[in-house]
Amino acid sequence: MSCLDKGPKRTKSQELAFQEQIKKVAQENGRRLGLEGDADLNFLLVGGELIKIRSSTWKKCRFFKLQEDCKTFWHESHKTFRRNNTFSIDEVDSVRKGRQSEGLNKHTDPGVEEQCFSIIFKGRKKNLDLMASNREEAKQWVSGIDKILSKLRTLSRQQKREHWIINCMRKADKNADNQMTLKELKYFLRHINVEVDDTYAEEIFKKCDTSNSGSLEGPEIKHFYDLLTHREEIDVIYGKYAETRGQMSTRNLLNFLLNEQREQASMEDALKLIEKYEVDETAKQSKRMTKDGFLMYLHQEDGSILNPAHKVIYQDMHQPLNHYFISSSHNTYLMEDQLRGPSSTEAYIKALMKSCRCVELDCWDGANGEPVIYHGYTLTSKVLFRDVIKVIKEFAFKTSDYPVILSLENHCTVEQQKLMAHHLISILGDALVTKPLGDTMPTNFPSPEELKGRFLIKGKRLNKLNTVFNNNNTVEEGTVSEEDEAADVKENGQKAKPKKSKIKLAKQLSDVVVYCKSVHFNGFEHAKDSLSFYEMSSFKESKAFNLADTSATAFIHHNTDKLSRIYPAGSRTDSSNYNPVPMWNVGCQIVALNFQTPHKEMHINQGRFLPNGFSGYILKPEYMRSQSSQFDPDTLPKGPWLQKKVFHVMVISAQQLPKINKDKQKSIVDPLVRVELYGVQADNASKETHHIENNGFNPMWNERFQFNIHVPDLVMVRFVVEDYDSTSQNDLIGQYCLPLTSVQNGYRHIPLLTKRGDVICSAGLFLHLMLIDAE
Repeated sequence: MSCLDKGPKRTKSQELAFQEQIKKVAQENGRRLGLEGDADLNFLLVGGELIKIRSSTWKKCRFFKLQEDCKTFWHESHKTFRRNNTFSIDEVDSVRKGRQSEGLNKHTDPGVEEQCFSIIFKGRKKNLDLMASNREEAKQWVSGIDKILSKLRTLSRQQKREHWIINCMRKADKNADNQMTLKELKYFLRHINVEVDDTYAEEIFKKCDTSNSGSLEGPEIKHFYDLLTHREEIDVIYGKYAETRGQMSTRNLLNFLLNEQREQASMEDALKLIEKYEVDETAKQSKRMTKDGFLMYLHQEDGSILNPAHKVIYQDMHQPLNHYFISSSHNTYLMEDQLRGPSSTEAYIKALMKSCRCVELDCWDGANGEPVIYHGYTLTSKVLFRDVIKVIKEFAFKTSDYPVILSLENHCTVEQQKLMAHHLISILGDALVTKPLGDTMPTNFPSPEELKGRFLIKGKRLNKLNTVFNNNNTVEEGTVSEEDEAADVKENGQKAKPKKSKIKLAKQLSDVVVYCKSVHFNGFEHAKDSLSFYEMSSFKESKAFNLADTSATAFIHHNTDKLSRIYPAGSRTDSSNYNPVPMWNVGCQIVALNFQTPHKEMHINQGRFLPNGFSGYILKPEYMRSQSSQFDPDTLPKGPWLQKKVFHVMVISAQQLPKINKDKQKSIVDPLVRVELYGVQADNASKETHHIENNGFNPMWNERFQFNIHVPDLVMVRFVVEDYDSTSQNDLIGQYCLPLTSVQNGYRHIPLLTKRGDVICSAGLFLHLMLIDAE
């Protein structure tokens, strides 16, 4: 039975009319997506049977179908207690063709490769592994879902809002008669997260019901929609500059760009914006911008808080590797906690697709001579080393072309180490760096640009790198001391391992370690006098934070010619994270976090690597790349880093905030906004607005904040929207984080992300921002 067949029994003529109405709605939504008449979209709307695969024995035939909103999939379920057999395309991260999920790879035969596909969800929701009856159908399912995902991502935020509101109206229209009663209007208002009393709802209804028919239809619904989506704050801003017969001329728009947005703009730039965003052809021909065009501009990337010039690679990528902050993951194989959670190749895919450029592999002896990856001495599940390398090879460069570092935590016997080396060389092929670039012994790291599409192995090496060039590379195997992290594996009530323990190392595995040789840290002076540039240390967070507190400038000098990797303490069994900012403040490049744990620390990390083309590499400020630097993030001596600024923030409004408690129909959020700054100690600050009761649809605050900044280069700005609760901790509604140096001045819309870092399609904040020199 289709999900569309629920509800009161209809006569044959009513059913035909109903189905015709559903068809019209689907066509309208297809048109909005730019897919009107598309064969793949129509295929999804008709739906079909697919085999859902959960294990080698659980393979069930289920009917799947795209609903008329062109955003929701309904699927058959035989669970009697299941109330909601749907999922939204907004929940989907991607669709993968073939047996490219862990489940399909494990539970299906290679012969059905072209019939298989997986729907990958955002967050922790399990993949949906499916198999079509033939390759053509599989191809059409994948193509259709891909098209919808692509079209939804290219819609402006204004278009997404309209799409969302109109579909909410459709859901409120319970009997699909294209009319809206007062009861349906009240349901709709609750659905879009705004609570109004009955008197106000009746007032809106009467105002729109010009025909006095007791229900809204056609132009009356349009009038209601216009009232609902009216933005008073936009009226004020637009009215101030629309001086040419109530519209913005090119000169008016230029004045807005210069005075409010503080952009280096010309008449030509203003004209380009009109050409790009104006929706009224008559206005466009007159070189004017209507309010609708102005709103469209504010909702697109030109009006976004993130500087559009920073969305692409804009930094110098030809500096030595150690001159960059590198997006890095700890215990990458884990999906959850560090004691019982599952290990999965999927965790590597998720990290790599988020532009993580340094992943960790904890390697142990496995059954049948095959090394495995898991969290040693715990109950976490195991995954084959070779499967992980295959997945890394497949997904490493889909989001970023820049080099990926594989950080090996090696606990294997020599025989299994040899197999590890074999898998690395045979699977990664020419992409694996197995010797220094060039024909002579290097004195510094190559650049990210030189290492594009390449893999570097971080691990133990038996000898110095110069032996590669002087034919003195005869050691077959030998013992090396384990680095700190390997020695810390048995923390927390487990048997402590001696810190100076040794491990036998196979020559084959040693030889693939080139630019990232792991060594024990014996102090900054020792490192300066005795270590080569490619010899790097890993620091447990407590040790790293202590060094940052006591020897910040020495730490910065150390990182001007060597790499440092920081990792969370073993006591963080819940996979929680430390604050990465103090580590970046002393120039540490590989600040490794648990990517699977979506809290504030990961939000800051995601924001740090948002600019520069989302490449996973951010060039450190010049004073962190110079051996003569005297920068100290705590004492802040005078220097080029000291650029005192004042950051003015006006929190104006929010739009379409999602419900937090979706199970309770009458639950409406009470939103507040907090602006948080993270940088050097003197720049850390937080200020928040009052909360607004029962309005998640269009709350307005108009509250002003001011922050004094000392080192703007290192400041991260995090905007947080929470649902206020007087009796317990506030719930997160959405957040967004980015470097202060990437913030655009002026009136800006800010997208909101979920706790897990996924975009909330229709929601956003509207602020006025200004970063100016302090007097």
